[in-house]
Amino acid sequence: MTITPVRPCTRGPLISVEGITGVGKTYLTNRAVEVLDDKPLKLEGFSQRESGRPGLGEALLCSLREASAGHPFLHGGTPIAEALILLAIKRYDLDTVIAELSSGRAVIEGRSVDTTAVCQALLLHPDAPDAALETATALREFASSYRPLPDLTILVTDDAVEAVERAQRRDRRVFTTEQATFMREACALYERLAATDPARYRVVDRRNVGEHEAAELIQAWISAARTGLGCVREPWQGPKARCMYCGRAESAPA
Repeated sequence: MTITPVRPCTRGPLISVEGITGVGKTYLTNRAVEVLDDKPLKLEGFSQRESGRPGLGEALLCSLREASAGHPFLHGGTPIAEALILLAIKRYDLDTVIAELSSGRAVIEGRSVDTTAVCQALLLHPDAPDAALETATALREFASSYRPLPDLTILVTDDAVEAVERAQRRDRRVFTTEQATFMREACALYERLAATDPARYRVVDRRNVGEHEAAELIQAWISAARTGLGCVREPWQGPKARCMYCGRAESAPA
């Protein structure tokens, strides 16, 4: 019997970069991308969005900014409602780059659904790390029911105290004790969440890896993510749906 090999999808990879503020996500990603010949499209995270950016995503984000009264982590006191809005933004973001992915270009999201899962889980369970992990995992699973998760998630982590100090110097602000505690707890939860999905996650720990090596690792992971990609269906369309990128009905598992 002859087995016909399944053709890989012609799409580009969807890659997210996660981690608390101050760990160097943007800096290291920019260093990694600048040496690539085939430059990915970079979709900035919530904190880098500029006011006035057109579209539904910016309108939703402006609503969160107003409700949170300037809180640096967009906390307005209604974590479940905020989680749903943030996840809606991430779905909108994916919709805006489907054409790029379909053309074979890599897309890098600065903070994807994993960040929403981590932050909102901590707001719901501030003093219960195990419950926060369970909720973060559930939120990630919920998100995957209406948009595909990234093919690759790069977590940049570091000593949380050093990351907080670095962020304060960079942004010329002082975090409150509550905000600094939140960042330390988020750092730990990111690492625990990554351990639940080792096939998708790659972790750069700046406690053990210097800047040059970290950028090289990220560059290598981005390059490797382009190979062996399977077709992807909209999660809500069922197993017989066509690939949302190449349009093929028969598809390789993503």
